[in-house]
Amino acid sequence: MGSRIGRIAAAAVAAVCAFSVVSCGDDNESAAGGSTATAQGIKATGAPVKVGLFNPSKGPATQPGVTTGRKAAVEYINNQIGGINGRPIEVIDCGIDNTSPESTISCANQFVQAGVAVAVDGYNAESSAAMPILTSAAIPLVGQIPFNTATGAVTENRVFFGPPPAAFLVGFLQSLKAAGKTSLTLVNSDLPQAHQVFDALLAPLGKQLGIDVKSAYYPPAGPNFTALASTIADGSPAAGGLMTAPNDNTCNKLAQALKSVKYTGTVFLAACTEFVEAMGAQAVGAQTYSPVWLPPAVDAAPEPAKSNLRTAEQFIGAAGGTAGFYAYGTFATFVDLAQALTATRPAELTGPAIVSALKGLTDYQSFLGPKLNCGKSTSPNCTTDMLLFEVTGDKKQAPVSGGFIVPSPEVLKLIPGAA
Repeated sequence: MGSRIGRIAAAAVAAVCAFSVVSCGDDNESAAGGSTATAQGIKATGAPVKVGLFNPSKGPATQPGVTTGRKAAVEYINNQIGGINGRPIEVIDCGIDNTSPESTISCANQFVQAGVAVAVDGYNAESSAAMPILTSAAIPLVGQIPFNTATGAVTENRVFFGPPPAAFLVGFLQSLKAAGKTSLTLVNSDLPQAHQVFDALLAPLGKQLGIDVKSAYYPPAGPNFTALASTIADGSPAAGGLMTAPNDNTCNKLAQALKSVKYTGTVFLAACTEFVEAMGAQAVGAQTYSPVWLPPAVDAAPEPAKSNLRTAEQFIGAAGGTAGFYAYGTFATFVDLAQALTATRPAELTGPAIVSALKGLTDYQSFLGPKLNCGKSTSPNCTTDMLLFEVTGDKKQAPVSGGFIVPSPEVLKLIPGAA
């Protein structure tokens, strides 16, 4: 996928380069953009490429996996695959509160002052507050999923490697419909974006597909899981659970509460993984969705996702902290950013050159997800394909459809930025 440059000093390094999508540089390359080949990998050298990260590490709706994924990705990118065109990345990690646009604005200003070349959206529900600042400074926003629907409805100065939120909802509802399930109750944190997603996307989509969709909300700082489970079970909907998951602990507790109230429908837990191991046989039949392959489904993943996922597990495990969906999604976002820019080799790593290179990606195999086709005139997302996993009897997951689900293009066209 990427062009290979320079000569390498050892057979072990040659093997690394042969299977890498990144450039393998000569030991004698200049410090401005070189890399050093070693038997363990390719170490980036020279002037770092500064990357900002909107990290939801503050407030009542934190996502600690983002920090874990960032730490693992920096180690992998800088010391294993040679950085970006031989240069290491330096992450300016700025903590944001997903309930506060002001914290997002503060981080955007910090990125401008730091001179970052690109900013990464760590699942920021208030990312639209940053866009005027970033766009004025020619700093593109890159992410996996635009959690803010206003950000995802516009294409200017932004690229998302995963699907839009609507694609997950459409794909999930399509699967329910195909299984003959016509009622659904989902709960979510009582945040403005959650109401917007339900009111503007989920409820209309359910109506269009003939599925009775209901919602309930809980305070982010202190949900009563037994009460939530009772709310979901009321009326015995065919499926029920979480619309989005702030962390695996929320999924674990809600799943246990649903079992305690004897809910018998399909349990849906958004983007969680930990409950699969924690609940054992009680988790069988539960479903989750994701833009990328995750560890419980590794046996069902095709190559190169299978081997890439094992690599991600190694580095995320070494990083410590919280794993789960947000860690793997963040890891994949950073790695796709580095590999895509190394493969396309823009003449300079400035904001305009970066966003132009990313929007030019065609049939590009992402690290843990599908092939990407970016640069659509109507959407900042490079794909609409999504994965819907179901827990099997061996504490693992498998895709409901055998692989990626392609949500209905006709339905997505009705939603700004979704297709």
